[in-house]
Amino acid sequence: MTRQYVVLAIGVVSVSFAAIFIRLAEAPPLVIAAYRLCLASLLVCPVAVIRSRDELLRLSRRDIIMAVLSGAFLALHFALWIASLSYTSVATSVVLVTANPIFVAIASYFFFRERLTRQTILGIAVCLTGAVLIGYGNWRLGPSPLLGGVLALLGALAVAGYLLIGRRLRQNIGLLSYTSLVYTTAGLLLLLAALAFGYPLFGYSTTTYVMLGLLAVVPHLLVHSLLNWSLRFVPATLVTIAVLGEPV
Repeated sequence: MTRQYVVLAIGVVSVSFAAIFIRLAEAPPLVIAAYRLCLASLLVCPVAVIRSRDELLRLSRRDIIMAVLSGAFLALHFALWIASLSYTSVATSVVLVTANPIFVAIASYFFFRERLTRQTILGIAVCLTGAVLIGYGNWRLGPSPLLGGVLALLGALAVAGYLLIGRRLRQNIGLLSYTSLVYTTAGLLLLLAALAFGYPLFGYSTTTYVMLGLLAVVPHLLVHSLLNWSLRFVPATLVTIAVLGEPV
């Protein structure tokens, strides 16, 4: 199990750069989210086609539908969370969006019958308390902190759905097959949303494009792939507790 915990630790450190990259990217939230997922999809799909083509062709209709639903939850998560960073501080937004262990733990118990041990409950309580203390001093920062907080919390609900579906599908589906379907679905949905709202996809600064590229590679392609890999071996609740290290 040591390897799984090392992978989780690398994932937590890497995902912590996401909010910083987003703040430095001067573009509408939907455009940032669309670039992040579309670029990640473009990077992972060719590899999946080469290395996991047979598995992709064998997937059942149910597995494909569930993967698409997981991608929809992921798209909703990023749309809501990235938007929250425009209204409140990075610390407050990250604290609230990483509150998803509560939702994941409850849902895991009812849907997967994953027993919540005293250690798990205590771990959630300690981590959430620390996260709240980190974000408390920044609560009033931002043009509309209440709206930003609500958006971040809704983003936490969305990512809980994404992780719970991933926990179930990753028991039978390989990492490349799963991530290629999920990233592609999320990227297309976000791209359509950005176009529907009339946001331009081009004409931004060089710094913005660099940040968008870093977002796709570091906190997304690297981190979400590591987290999805971990879901095959450890409970979804444990993965979400580990991600609570992001505010720190």
